[in-house]
Amino acid sequence: MIKQGHLSGFVSIIGSPNVGKSTLLNSLIGQKISIVSERAQTTRNRILGVLTRDGYQIVFMDTPGITVPRNRLGEYMLKTSYDALNEVDAILFMTDAAAGIREKDEAIIEKLKTVKAPVIAAVNKTDIASALSVQTCEKRLSSEPFIRNIVKTSARDGSGLEELVGLIRSLLPEGPLYFPEDMVTDRPERLICSELIREKALEYLREEVPHGVGVETEKIEYREKITDVFAVIYCERESHKGILIGKRGSMLGLIGAEARKEMERMFGTKVNLQLRVKVKEGWRNNVSALKEMGYE
Repeated sequence: MIKQGHLSGFVSIIGSPNVGKSTLLNSLIGQKISIVSERAQTTRNRILGVLTRDGYQIVFMDTPGITVPRNRLGEYMLKTSYDALNEVDAILFMTDAAAGIREKDEAIIEKLKTVKAPVIAAVNKTDIASALSVQTCEKRLSSEPFIRNIVKTSARDGSGLEELVGLIRSLLPEGPLYFPEDMVTDRPERLICSELIREKALEYLREEVPHGVGVETEKIEYREKITDVFAVIYCERESHKGILIGKRGSMLGLIGAEARKEMERMFGTKVNLQLRVKVKEGWRNNVSALKEMGYE
């Protein structure tokens, strides 16, 4: 049943890799539901975040950064991004003010010209960009008639986010509460745990390893004051396994310790995290392996 005057709708967040989509979603929701890294293509799945306030509910869909696919995982990520443009009430197109409008952004602009949903553009990272860079981005975006509004934002410090929410709210139709008021994401806890582990791997591993790392949380067991999490980190080469484990287990211990802190905040309990490392050659091109890790 729709309460009269209540607004709700779905918003797709789209943009090139590393423009700050996940940071923005986490800031809007007020909780980490999407991992953040300085490395490109951190997000691999569609991530749904729910913002509920008095009189309205916005369901955000964070998508992988759009880039040319190099394997089945890349193809899945590209399809996920473009599929998220269909059947939504609004689209939030994010750009990086510091990097400017690049070739990848121009490709997205061409795609957005064909969509039916209204588009709002966010010129993000204004906290680190020069005034000239911000102005140049705004000028380029304002030349596109399909873009309804342009907002200057910093997902990191929160500036411009309330203005952005207000603009999105103005585009919402009347609708129901699609999710309970206290729900912030539809992601299973197992998948969130996997992503938290992968985030820490991205943070601490060498350049050649991270994109070949996948994580599967095999099971979660709940005790009175402790949550047990059992997970496997997959890599594509035997040499990468040694890097992941580190001397006397130091790297695996560091990844596990940092991931455990995030999990304890999420579960509200102590966490016993048990990590293993396995080699699975070519898993990014293996359909069954991709499904095991949550890439349906």
